[in-house]
Amino acid sequence: MNFDHKETKIDFIKHRKKFFIFSGLFLSIGIILLSTLGLNLGIDFESGTTIDVLSDEAVTANEIMEEFDSINYSPDDVVLAGDNNEMGRASFIGGLTQEETLEVQSHFEEVYGNTPAVSTVTPIVGEELAKNAIISVLIAAAGIILYVTIRFEFLYGISAIVALFHDALFILVVFSVVQMEVNIPFIAAVLTIVGYSINDTIVTFDRIRENMSYEKKVKDFDDLARVVNKSLVQTLARSINTVLTVVFAAAALFILGGEGLRTFSFALVIGLVAGTYSSLFIAAQVWLVLKTRQLKKIRYKKVETEQPEV
Repeated sequence: MNFDHKETKIDFIKHRKKFFIFSGLFLSIGIILLSTLGLNLGIDFESGTTIDVLSDEAVTANEIMEEFDSINYSPDDVVLAGDNNEMGRASFIGGLTQEETLEVQSHFEEVYGNTPAVSTVTPIVGEELAKNAIISVLIAAAGIILYVTIRFEFLYGISAIVALFHDALFILVVFSVVQMEVNIPFIAAVLTIVGYSINDTIVTFDRIRENMSYEKKVKDFDDLARVVNKSLVQTLARSINTVLTVVFAAAALFILGGEGLRTFSFALVIGLVAGTYSSLFIAAQVWLVLKTRQLKKIRYKKVETEQPEV
């Protein structure tokens, strides 16, 4: 395949199989790890009890943990909140009995002078949250296919969804490996990534469509590859600049935003990187493969109809 190197200095298409193999191997290994390690589901998706410890002064997570240890309780997680970290939310997956809750409240009221607020999440609520999260992603996927099909064509929609599920699975695999808690902010981050990823993909597809309109005739893989490669080179700088800008902001949020925002910001960073990668190297390449097959079928049918009857 011969490209005009003055116009397209990078040949993405040449390495398309490497991109597919890398993603395939990573996700295959990831699925195995996901099935063995599982996800560290937070109290949002498990039954449990949260206790909001209130103080008149700033507290630390270690300080609250030590107070719980002093009465032989071990919360699964402690997250600080408030303008000056004057509140600590302790989570107990599996929940506490009424007697245990009263004992904890009595202890912290004596230590800090404030009665902790208690809330309980039942398994039914957790299952409902998980189901709603899955439904949200599926609705988003269906809407994306419809929108992209109307604006472009069906093959673009299929390619976009492949990239979308690639990104979602990528995030799940990373969270399974690092065992970071999966909670409501995580779901918010995933849905944010869905919007970002599809936007980046549509920008690439729009450039492909525009470059296709400049071609007098696109008849085979080489013609399509030239258009796709040119489009990827043209959108590369835009994609990298956009993702770096958002990644810097998300990284700052991870470092400075406190414990409550770390899950969201970490998922955002991972998803942004995966989304940019899939927009450039998965979605466009999948469309190239699907479009090539479509052209072959059209050409084959044309040859059949042109053959004279015997």
